[in-house]
Amino acid sequence: MFTLVLHTHLPWLAHHGRWPVGEEWLYQSWATAYLPLTRVLRELAEEGRGHLLTLGMTPVVTAQLDDPYCLAGMQQWLSNWQLRALEATTVRDGGTPDTFSSPEALRAFGFHEHQQAGAALAEFADHWQHGGSPVLRQLIGAGTIELLGGPLSHPFQPLLNPRLREFALREGLADAGARFAHTPGGIWAPECAYAPGMETGYAAAGVTHFMVDGPSLHGDTALGRPVGESDVVAFGRDLQVSYRVWSPKSGYPGHPAYRDFHTYDHLTGLKPARVTGRTIPSESKAPYEPERAAAAIDAHVADFVNTVRRRLISESERTGRPAHVVAAFDTELFGHWWHEGPEWLGRVLRALPAAGVRVGTLSDAISGGFVGSPVELPPSSWGSGKDWQVWSGEQVADFVTLNAEVVDTALTTVDKALAQDSAYPARDRIADQILREALLTVSSDWPFMVSKDTAAEYARYRAHLHAHATREIAGALASGRRDQAQKLAEGWNRADGLFGALDARRLPR
Repeated sequence: MFTLVLHTHLPWLAHHGRWPVGEEWLYQSWATAYLPLTRVLRELAEEGRGHLLTLGMTPVVTAQLDDPYCLAGMQQWLSNWQLRALEATTVRDGGTPDTFSSPEALRAFGFHEHQQAGAALAEFADHWQHGGSPVLRQLIGAGTIELLGGPLSHPFQPLLNPRLREFALREGLADAGARFAHTPGGIWAPECAYAPGMETGYAAAGVTHFMVDGPSLHGDTALGRPVGESDVVAFGRDLQVSYRVWSPKSGYPGHPAYRDFHTYDHLTGLKPARVTGRTIPSESKAPYEPERAAAAIDAHVADFVNTVRRRLISESERTGRPAHVVAAFDTELFGHWWHEGPEWLGRVLRALPAAGVRVGTLSDAISGGFVGSPVELPPSSWGSGKDWQVWSGEQVADFVTLNAEVVDTALTTVDKALAQDSAYPARDRIADQILREALLTVSSDWPFMVSKDTAAEYARYRAHLHAHATREIAGALASGRRDQAQKLAEGWNRADGLFGALDARRLPR
């Protein structure tokens, strides 16, 4: 049995976003990954195909896909994309002959891109005007996908105060239940991070299975494994199969025929080049040719199907029983980083059953008996070194200190507020906002972006912004200035605009 697991997650904006992360990354991924991916899944469902893949949705992303501010911004972004493509069709001079920047190549690409932008606008108008939740709810309800949930704000759980860890997980699952009329039984733990004992909290929250990286299971990923003395099953990513598509060093998206993600036409902001070659400088890259890319997709579909079949056979022979292969990726690989990814995915999900491979979800694997003996998992993640160094190493030690201080401030203040405010038996919006800002402070994105030196300045700004908000509101409330705390909470909430259902009264005591 084969399971494809995708995890939808981006560094996010919460109305504070600016290039190069924030809004532009969200809209790029929405246009080039989320729209075409859900379209492909809907088309496969219309063919009578179900249980196609397991999709992990980070609550922060689902909140943005439903947010009126983001929906309006996305409409504008798509329209701007179409205008930029139209501008490319008018290029008459400049550029370099025989490269993507020649006038002839840019005009041809502009016509192609104008058609793509128009199709995206139509897709958005037909299916996304009321947000992402209806789109996903349809796929979940039809049995096309299995949904994985996760904690609010994507915190690195092993380093998080246990009370806030439990609260974040329960609120994240509740958020999914409210948006999709479906509470997921499985989760994609942020960064696949695990610390011994976390399975106990998972079981208490109703979680039945979660993802880890393959090395956490010492590469023995042919079956799901109950963790410790619990019934919670850990599934490991098969690196041999997953790395065939994408690894730190190679993978299908690097093929010369595919569109180059990094090369821009600076006049229009479009990406009209193909990879051409790994050593070819951007200015010398050849024009993108859709027909050439389509041939490469066919070859890579065949290669992947053969890879999965061989792996299933070899793992079945090794274990003496039917095996399960899990390939897992960031959703954004399919379309955002790899333009041809959604088309490849659709063809693969048709080709695997035709080749005799059973395709199913993680829940299908459990019900089908693809579960082995219990295992003790080590502290782990899917980051560099497969440990916690990306989120707790020397380079980000200040984040560890900051997070501990902010969380302690938030919990102490909220505990006192809820214990003393007998006059406020209903929801306390001030306490809600303090916890919301603390959760936004401890997002795993911020140390990741610093460790990997990807918009590190922005990451530090965002972490300290939310830390300041937590301290400011908590300070006013702790000093008895409730009216001022109320004003501050309302002001910060207008900026964040996330997780309106978060309720501090559900914080574990």
